[in-house]
Amino acid sequence: MSTPDVTVVLPVYDAMPYLTRCLDSLAAQTIGAQRMEVVAVDDGSTDTGPRELARFARRFPGTVKLLRQANSGGPAAPCNRALEHATGRYVFFLGADDHLGPEALRRLVDAADRYDAEVVLGRVVGVNSRFIHQEVFAETRAEIGLDDPGLSWSLANTKLFRRDLIERYGLRYPEDMPIGSDQPFTLEACHRAKRISVLADYDYYYAVRRLDARNITYLSRVEDRLACAEALVDFADGLLPPGPERDTVMARYFALEIAALLPDDLLGLDRLTQEKLHDAVRSLAERHLSPAVAARLTVRTRLRLAVTRHGDLDDLLAILRQDTGDGVPASVVDGDRWYAAYPGFRAGALPDTVFEVTDGLPEWLATLDVTAVGWDRGPTGRPALTVEARSPRPDLADRCTDLRLLAEEVAGGPARITTVDGGTSVTVSFDVHALVAASAVTGQRRAVRAEATVAGRTGAAPLRVARLRAPRPVLVRRGRRLFAVSPSRDDSGRLMLSVVPFTPRRIVARLTRRR
Repeated sequence: MSTPDVTVVLPVYDAMPYLTRCLDSLAAQTIGAQRMEVVAVDDGSTDTGPRELARFARRFPGTVKLLRQANSGGPAAPCNRALEHATGRYVFFLGADDHLGPEALRRLVDAADRYDAEVVLGRVVGVNSRFIHQEVFAETRAEIGLDDPGLSWSLANTKLFRRDLIERYGLRYPEDMPIGSDQPFTLEACHRAKRISVLADYDYYYAVRRLDARNITYLSRVEDRLACAEALVDFADGLLPPGPERDTVMARYFALEIAALLPDDLLGLDRLTQEKLHDAVRSLAERHLSPAVAARLTVRTRLRLAVTRHGDLDDLLAILRQDTGDGVPASVVDGDRWYAAYPGFRAGALPDTVFEVTDGLPEWLATLDVTAVGWDRGPTGRPALTVEARSPRPDLADRCTDLRLLAEEVAGGPARITTVDGGTSVTVSFDVHALVAASAVTGQRRAVRAEATVAGRTGAAPLRVARLRAPRPVLVRRGRRLFAVSPSRDDSGRLMLSVVPFTPRRIVARLTRRR
């Protein structure tokens, strides 16, 4: 048998019924069974997945290798075992919850050969409101590097890798990481690769958020997330030399994995856990948060990290109470310097620099708190989602030459700005049909942000919502399909707008919940 062009590595654990669609998408690949192999590793599944895998293996006896093992507690061990059996020129990792577009493997392999690339990213889209960073997929690029922020935010293993690259450097997954084990593998592969390419011309990979939210990412515990963050930062520090690549990757880890250890919900944890997280983040910041890395972070993340680094736990908790209670604090202007007047500002041992927002002033003025969300009718009579947000500054309109709200690439209507209660109210409506038209047929989840232009500089900040009394979803028809549109609050307190296909399965699930 000739060498297959691509080996698909498929770790499986209790993934039914999603596994069926995953396998069907492999069967439908236009690259053809003769040009690919599938190495599926059943990691001790307790559902009907083993029978589904056996059925698939019988259907494609020359293509599928089916391996079984006792549950290992994570995807690292089954991925490593599959790599020992892989024979393709390239390797592609596929989650058992997810699925591929029919042309995905053929297009990826063709691009890798055409560009002589050792790593290729194909556009990933979210299903069931799974949020996927899209910056890296703005356009097709023959070459991209780790110093590109878009790539650093896309370090999952859902990529095509040249197998020679993997074996040349002995790349494997760390099996002591129950979550995030794909990131060290992907990071080192991208660092070692002579060329990385990005394809934005097709929906290659559909990343599914399970309706029961049992994806390993959503089940992770605080202790696991802390261990993951520490391992990722230490690995990157040892792998990448000082310079833009390391700064960009470190900024991603501080912005996402480490910032996630200091969420609003920290207020609800027991004191011992709060202290453990505070001390761990302070240690990471002292060792790895350089000025170059901090400059790449949002104002709010930078401020929380600075308070954690220079203050004690109670200083941090005071910041969180402000954010979740009274919202955005007032600003203090001292000469040409701007400061966020959080609790502790000029009232304790913390230096003024902890609270300074001068360099990020446009972003700081774009920092708004959501006060209301509801349905309305737009100028054309079509349904619209109206978002009201507040700034503590009564002179916001005078400070900003432009202020608007966007749900990623979908702009809201003109902002209505009024001075109320010693601050400024900003009201914007989003055309619901425009949101649906801009979304993938599998649905899409977008973070809402404000953009402010101040003295020729533009900054953006996500709209924050401490508590959300969300209105019921609105159903919108696009062609023959129905979509449900709804606002929600994510785990980091951001306002999100979700567009979700309204399928018969969802109707049954909703009726079941009402019983």
